[in-house]
Amino acid sequence: MDKKWEEILGYRFREPVLLQRALTHSSYANEHPEEGGADNERLEFLGDAVLELASSTYLYNRYPDKEEGEMTRLRASMVCEPSLAFCARRIDLGEALRMGRGEEKSGGRERDSILSDALEAVIGAVYLDGGFESARHFIDRHVLAVVADHPAYSDAKTRFQELVQADGGAEIVYTLLSEEGPMHERIFTAQVSVNGTVKGTGSGHNKKAAEQAAAAAALKEV
Repeated sequence: MDKKWEEILGYRFREPVLLQRALTHSSYANEHPEEGGADNERLEFLGDAVLELASSTYLYNRYPDKEEGEMTRLRASMVCEPSLAFCARRIDLGEALRMGRGEEKSGGRERDSILSDALEAVIGAVYLDGGFESARHFIDRHVLAVVADHPAYSDAKTRFQELVQADGGAEIVYTLLSEEGPMHERIFTAQVSVNGTVKGTGSGHNKKAAEQAAAAAALKEV
């Protein structure tokens, strides 16, 4: 893997193969079985858990007076799919991905789900290579420092509800429009309506993420 990506990430891998695997999308692995078929999905699974622990520790220390429920909501908004994709774009992570031709032609390098998964896979790779402290420093630099004070990544559903219902009892309805893709890469698409008028549409890896994305899209139009 090109050394420039280690410089961009701010971490030097003892085992560069971990970074290569973290940046390998399943579509590439499927097109190149001669390389052993290793993609970044297992590392993404691991990185997700490391990210949850690191972000929980950060919130626990930063907000000593907040209750568990409020910290849970804050964590969910900080490490949701759109915010992780935003962080990934800041370092042009999509450019580094090894991706199949079909996925690339369909816009995979800019897809939120792929970018957020790749960032979590890199976190998993850093954790395996250098331990939790190395992973925590990486998360602090590339995720928490970016989104902690960024107003765009507070709880979009809550902000949208507060804004819409400030002057009365507007009815907000979230509707699941579709579920697509294989089970391990399921993409949900949802829309949010106010008094029957569609205000925003968004997608995510689960229903909640899709609703947050829809609310975030609606907020941009307010």
